[in-house]
Amino acid sequence: MSVVPDAARPTVARGFRLQWEPAQQAHVLLYPEGMVKLNDSAGQILSRCDGRRTVTEIVADLEHTYRTSGLADDVRTFIAFALEKQWLELDREAQLDPLCDTARNPP
Repeated sequence: MSVVPDAARPTVARGFRLQWEPAQQAHVLLYPEGMVKLNDSAGQILSRCDGRRTVTEIVADLEHTYRTSGLADDVRTFIAFALEKQWLELDREAQLDPLCDTARNPP
């Protein structure tokens, strides 16, 4: 799993739509071939992935909303998972951790 930079601004990928589905009582991610029913945590994270907020801001908002701390690792892990599934995308400048990006920083 790749490292997601704190300054990255994830957004729901083209071809997908996130919505609340009353019949499922859950957030769902719709795409042309089907639907993914999300658990509450995944729905809350994805609903904040609007392309405007950074990962740091998403974590801060979730911690504020749920009056807790220490969510950063779980949120980053889920965002990395969603990127691998191609549910999310990042702006081109923040796709990889600069320390690990050999395309821009050859060894």
